Amino acid sequence: MLHALRAEAITVNLAERILDPNTSFLEVTLGATVAVGVRYFFFAGIAWWLGYVLFKNRWFHRKIIARLPQSADVRRELGYSFLTLAIFGLIGGATIVAARHGWTQMYWKVGDRGWGWFFGSIVCAIFLHDAYFYWTHRLMHQRRLFPVFHRVHHLSTNPSPWAAYAFAPAEAVVEAGIFPLAVIVMPMHPFAFGLFMVWQMVFNVAGHTGYEFHPRWLMNSWLRFLLNTPTNHVMHHEKMRGNYGLYFNIWDRLMGTNHPEYEDRFREVTARPVRD
Repeated sequence: MLHALRAEAITVNLAERILDPNTSFLEVTLGATVAVGVRYFFFAGIAWWLGYVLFKNRWFHRKIIARLPQSADVRRELGYSFLTLAIFGLIGGATIVAARHGWTQMYWKVGDRGWGWFFGSIVCAIFLHDAYFYWTHRLMHQRRLFPVFHRVHHLSTNPSPWAAYAFAPAEAVVEAGIFPLAVIVMPMHPFAFGLFMVWQMVFNVAGHTGYEFHPRWLMNSWLRFLLNTPTNHVMHHEKMRGNYGLYFNIWDRLMGTNHPEYEDRFREVTARPVRD
């Protein structure tokens, strides 16, 4: 908890500096990069430590692909994650500067819209991002686009938490596009977007841990039509087709793109006996 508070204090201080109208574009970009990086390495680091060090043996029965990723794959994921963080910082900095010039609907005082919209905008951003991710993800799987945009991410056929941001530069630009898109289509406070980014990062890292943490009864309830699972996304890495969604399973079900073995695979993983 102490480390989490320290990480958040760093990002809050950086955010205040980033939003200062006297801060240069270079400083804004560097600050945004560091702020995103601190959070990413904090959350992905915790996921790695828990799943691949501390509870590696105790949780292995829930490892969706029953083997550990190769060291070379983890090093590649880390390298591309650094590159992604730089691109995220650059686009984030450009968006902040654009907002200062009034080119977006970003607003700076919570009182201008009230706390109801402050939190409502986060919910709207989540649903906007889920739709944005699904359709851009499907597009990047097109034969001519895949090698340029999405091939690097799919080198992780047995992903670790560090695969969450392991993107080729072109895909990193697409993924970062949710920031300018969100503040263009709706009013959003920068700290509301920061909270949305925490949600996005935690969910993305969790989906790439390689472990299924949902209870077995999920697939027998109505929640299976709503929630996405790590099994869903790991199967996407493994099978290279289907399961294009991010937070929710709504678009995959509406468009018929769930992998046909998805629900059976989830049940198989969650039915495995606990290892002694």
